[in-house]
Amino acid sequence: MKIKIRSALPIAFRWAFAILMTWFADGNLQGQSVNDLETIRKRIIADQLAPSAGKVEAMQYASSQLPDGSWADINYTDTSRTGFQHRFHLDRMLYLSRAFRKPGSPLYGDPAVRKAAMQALDHWIAKDYQCQNWWWNEMGTPGSMINTLLILDEELSPAQRKGGLKIAAGARFDGFGARPGGDLIQIAGMIGKQALFKRDIALFDSVVKIMTKEIKVSEGRGLQADMSFHHRTDNVISTLTYGTGYAQTFAYWASRIAGTGFSFPEASTKLLTDYYLDGISKSMAFGKYPDVGARNRDMSRRNEEHKASSETPANLARVSSYRKKELEELVRIRKNELKPDLSWSRFFWHSEYYTHQRPGWFASVRMHSSRQYSMESPHNEEGLLHHHFADGSNFVSMSGNEYDGIFPVWDWQKIPGATIVQKPALPHWKEIAKKGLSDFVGGVTNGRIGAAAEDFKSPHDPLSARKAWFFFEDEYVCLGAGIRSDAAYPVSTTIDQRNLVGDVQIITGKANLKLEKGVSSMRRVTGITHNGIAYVFPVMTGVQVSAAMAKGNWRRINHQDWATEETVEKEVFTLRIDHGIKPASAVYAYMVVPGAKAGVAQSFSGRRLRILSNTPSLQAVRHDGKGIVQAVFYSPGTVTIAPGMTLTVSGPCMLMVEMEGVNLRRMTVSDPSRKQRSLTVEVTAQDTVPRTVSLPEGIMAGSSVDVSL
Repeated sequence: MKIKIRSALPIAFRWAFAILMTWFADGNLQGQSVNDLETIRKRIIADQLAPSAGKVEAMQYASSQLPDGSWADINYTDTSRTGFQHRFHLDRMLYLSRAFRKPGSPLYGDPAVRKAAMQALDHWIAKDYQCQNWWWNEMGTPGSMINTLLILDEELSPAQRKGGLKIAAGARFDGFGARPGGDLIQIAGMIGKQALFKRDIALFDSVVKIMTKEIKVSEGRGLQADMSFHHRTDNVISTLTYGTGYAQTFAYWASRIAGTGFSFPEASTKLLTDYYLDGISKSMAFGKYPDVGARNRDMSRRNEEHKASSETPANLARVSSYRKKELEELVRIRKNELKPDLSWSRFFWHSEYYTHQRPGWFASVRMHSSRQYSMESPHNEEGLLHHHFADGSNFVSMSGNEYDGIFPVWDWQKIPGATIVQKPALPHWKEIAKKGLSDFVGGVTNGRIGAAAEDFKSPHDPLSARKAWFFFEDEYVCLGAGIRSDAAYPVSTTIDQRNLVGDVQIITGKANLKLEKGVSSMRRVTGITHNGIAYVFPVMTGVQVSAAMAKGNWRRINHQDWATEETVEKEVFTLRIDHGIKPASAVYAYMVVPGAKAGVAQSFSGRRLRILSNTPSLQAVRHDGKGIVQAVFYSPGTVTIAPGMTLTVSGPCMLMVEMEGVNLRRMTVSDPSRKQRSLTVEVTAQDTVPRTVSLPEGIMAGSSVDVSL
């Protein structure tokens, strides 16, 4: 019996002790969570107080406010998708709150400013304005409201806390806008702020978990396997719009919850870092200027041309050592502390978008296929002339600002790189977004150089063409073949349309001529130079070139209330090739040489680059100086890549070979159609053994694969 008593007591004691320690542990964890939540709350409030809050502007808002908390210069009646000036009320309410609560502000604690902020808040709570655009009701207004509540906090009455939270709760997980992709993670951020304001640990923890789940590769909306981003099921690239907001939100919260028990998992941070460096940043010229070619209806907004902020890469660098050196270098580039020295070639096969960066220049190609729509729909009546924007647009940049402010005056049927029927007018803006018609659209790249190509079929006009772009270290070649149209209007391929800077030089076989202002039709030219870029023609070509004042207005491309018909004027350089009416099998060929001197075009043609073929079945180029051949096979075929050496493929593909003397050193292959599982490649004069190349499948179909030689 004594033995039993002695054994029972320690067991009972151990259970009691375990339970007691669990209580203490839970209490400690709860206490730690409370402390962590308070730390995060203070960080978020500090961010809201960080922007300036000038005395003059704050006092103007306070003195001009009506007794009911509104302002006479705001139209509170128009709640339409293109109006909703109520946003100005929200901005002023937040500004006044910041001026009153910001330490060091000249109006810190000022009673008049406090009264104005409170009246503005009371007015909105009483009216609860709703916009016909869901975004304001579920994101814009709730976002402004919760920021205001966090700033004012203990100054608020119980009624203001309750009423303000009701409006802030418009951002909710079961709302229309909380769809996977860009908006859901931003809405989660707003709900996270609600949790901080309410000191709700459970709610904040659930927000962090939802954000974590959003950082994933998706086959629908969201982050794609190629590191591009699709906001909608139309599969139109939105890396620089919704995809940037997606990354900004995650990186912001990652840095604000770092060092607490709520921190994101390392795997999520790594994936987001990869996306930011390999997706977003590689969609920008020199890593900091958003590429025109990757944009959508946002380019029809005034003052949207700007270099990217250093905030997101800085936030990512704070929370992890993963690729930290690259992130810190990007921060320095964006702060103008480091001159970019970047080089890459990247094809985003889920978005039909190619970018090519050299230390001194950047270029891109944007296409569309049957796997996506041609362009983003003009939601909220923005981007009203974008019908042809993704029809093989090709932008080249040496400074990042070549197209700034040009879009109100642009001729939207002369998109750089695109072949377009020159109609009297574009269709209605409701006809912009069309399902693509061609399977064969793609790119091939080894990470350093590459090519893009499309079997182009216009969803708007009876027009088709085979188009390809071949990119090398110092230049690229643009080929078009089989251009056919049944439309009753002329067809043109535009080489460029950009802001006019300096003189335009015309290079002929006999002399260089300075183009006078106006529009000129040149019958036989070897090349054109403008603002440091040479456009070179392998054979003398007839072109239409202009250096003239163009007029337009913002209203023609955007119907938001700010967009007026006030005339905008810009001097514009345009260069294009006219294929005439109803071409049956037209062709074009030109080279683009960024950083070229005026005389380079006279000696460039044929010196290093040779066009091996430019037909509807095969487009191919050889760079003699580098021993590189790039080819686009629209059907099985053969190309001669060197004297006595041919290359034969069993099916449609894009292919690049790098040679060392007469020996093949490297081969890279892709299948733009995404239909083949394998491809047979045979090189004569080197060996007679065909190589069977296994092609990527699933979410990797369309990507490039290196062939072992």
